Amino acid sequence: MNKRKLGNTGLEVSAMGLGCMGLTFAYGPATEKQEAIKLIRHAYELGINFFDTAEAYGPFKNEELLREALAPFRDKVVIATKFGFENGDATKGVDSRPEHIREVAEASLKRLGTDRIDLFYQHRVDPNVPIEDVAGTIKDLVQEGKVLHWGLSEAGITTIRRAHAVLPVAAVQNEYSLWWRRPEEELIPVLEELGIGLVPFSPLGKGFLTGRFNKDSKFGDGDFRSIVPRFTPDALEANQALVDLLQDVAAKKNATAAQIALAWLLAQKPWIVPIPGTTKLHRLEENIGGTAISMTEDELNSINTALEKIQVTGDRYPEAMEKRTGL
Repeated sequence: MNKRKLGNTGLEVSAMGLGCMGLTFAYGPATEKQEAIKLIRHAYELGINFFDTAEAYGPFKNEELLREALAPFRDKVVIATKFGFENGDATKGVDSRPEHIREVAEASLKRLGTDRIDLFYQHRVDPNVPIEDVAGTIKDLVQEGKVLHWGLSEAGITTIRRAHAVLPVAAVQNEYSLWWRRPEEELIPVLEELGIGLVPFSPLGKGFLTGRFNKDSKFGDGDFRSIVPRFTPDALEANQALVDLLQDVAAKKNATAAQIALAWLLAQKPWIVPIPGTTKLHRLEENIGGTAISMTEDELNSINTALEKIQVTGDRYPEAMEKRTGL
């Protein structure tokens, strides 16, 4: 798999990463441990060297899973993890106090079984802690060799500029897909100006862009999508036009809707590295196939023209969760 550089800090990763959250968190029961390890190692065998986790995914279980799965080739992979929630619990408030950042760093190092965190994100901005204090704390951890690069997740452009002025930011992680294009308005131009990479999570719209769901789809109580406005029956039906577009393009390219959605993202900028997640080996292989699909300028223009006629329905988060983001 080709490599891409995230920002100007020297961080080079595979053109696609693996989002590991769903293996232990958010989408129902956790994947059986040995099956999860098998999937992570298969991703590495197929060329992925960029793995995304967080203390909050479990909490803590995801990092422990990656420790075991990646141990045989730790020095050949890039592990991204995150800090920023009280006690590592995403259902509680944010906490980016300098002393807490240090506590999380030390705990994550132990859970991951490593001597350095390759990429350390602030999971969500803490309005009670100046971002300069956050960046300064990370700068100290970098000088100590415990963190190599740092990033922000779902941060606004003013916060990104202030953070970058203290310590260059390697990557910003945000939702970005054919289903959620708001980053194109302000975020992507600022990242290009500053030389910061973009790591899109949910590049397949939490599975919607694959064509797996329709208005009759049901989501269990343990599945985050059960409370997401875009996954109500009415919204799923209204947004089907987007999936129809992808499937039409896919048929012409001898590909799948998921592969076209990922190829479209990769074609936007050379410093964009999506991190689709999955619990299934065949879906992993399908997603990786998206990196081999090239999109011509005419094809991209045709997709964009079609997208202008499609009105996406439904918010991407419940209101309380949306307020946590800087977008």
